[in-house]
Amino acid sequence: MTLTRDSVLPEDAGQAALIARVHEPEWGGPCVAAVRGEHVVDLTALAPTVSDLLERDDAEVIAREAPGGRTWPLDELLEATAAGRRDLPHLLAPIDLQVIKAAGVTFARSLLERVIEERTGGDPAQAARVRDRIGQVVGGAVDHIRPGSPEADKAKELLVSEGLWSQYLEVGIGPDPEVFTKAPVLSAVGTGADIGVLAASVWNNPEPEAVLVVDSRGRVRGATLGNDVNLRDIEGRSALLLSRAKDNNASCAIGPFVRLLDHGFDLDTVRGLDIELRIDGTDGYVLHGSSSMREISRDVLDLVAAVHGAHHQYPDGFVLFTGTLFAPTEDRHAPGAGFTHEHGDVVRISSPRLGALVNTVTSSEQAEPWEFGVRALMRSLSGRGVL
Repeated sequence: MTLTRDSVLPEDAGQAALIARVHEPEWGGPCVAAVRGEHVVDLTALAPTVSDLLERDDAEVIAREAPGGRTWPLDELLEATAAGRRDLPHLLAPIDLQVIKAAGVTFARSLLERVIEERTGGDPAQAARVRDRIGQVVGGAVDHIRPGSPEADKAKELLVSEGLWSQYLEVGIGPDPEVFTKAPVLSAVGTGADIGVLAASVWNNPEPEAVLVVDSRGRVRGATLGNDVNLRDIEGRSALLLSRAKDNNASCAIGPFVRLLDHGFDLDTVRGLDIELRIDGTDGYVLHGSSSMREISRDVLDLVAAVHGAHHQYPDGFVLFTGTLFAPTEDRHAPGAGFTHEHGDVVRISSPRLGALVNTVTSSEQAEPWEFGVRALMRSLSGRGVL
């Protein structure tokens, strides 16, 4: 894997307020930092966590202008990150104390793929047959339907009459979205890291998504990219296995940076993001895919409101995966078996305004163990005198 400024930064990086986290081995822990041109500037003395920074109304000003501490050449950070040099300063996932939430089944195309997983019981060999059957009956019945609307109710009646109603259709076009906790606080990996798939899974794929970064008051403060790895065989056996399918070692990647909202990058920009995916296998296999936020079924603020409000608060803020349009159906091995990952796949998720998140696929069992938790973070920050 090679990470360079040109390949990782947004195309308009010079105008962007970008927040990073850097692990500094000398200090035994992470630093909150801002990307400024060719350098990354430590802001930990001003905001010991990204969560603290995003609680401040002047977060953008701090990111752009505040005097910082140590600086690191961005090229050196990227080189060490790509090489897995944990003995050198390197990039981490750009969030810390935020709860990691995810919304599922927010795009019609991926909605039908969830139904297919359910109908096949997670068996990829049956996917093509079931996909054809659902396509014949449903067609475009759920395309462009506003969830919870009278049109959604009519579509539900049609699907029930054909024996095709599903719990996934309920959250896809019903009044309430699917929102779940994707991963524990501090467990996400960043760009350049391995991303984990359970060794037992034989049918899985990446999920390239826009990720909203939200403060404790429910305000969207920024956005980044994420990979909400999907184990189709495990979740397909039962939706009650969602935690088993979603929350595993290294199964959540976020990055490369948090881009703060400002006059040139606002929520309407997020609503219009195009997200590209490229997978390169060690065997020469290449897969391209894309997801457009313009095709999402629910507005991003409606998704935020489903997470945060009078019914639930997040004192350290949260991040929210917004779902994906991408659901690969191309055969990689046997005809009709569809796509699944192989170890060594390099997954590149990119968007011109957010940069690129790049990870290499391994098993969750072989990925670097997650050992740096909240207690370790508090000890590190306290030892540096920044708490």
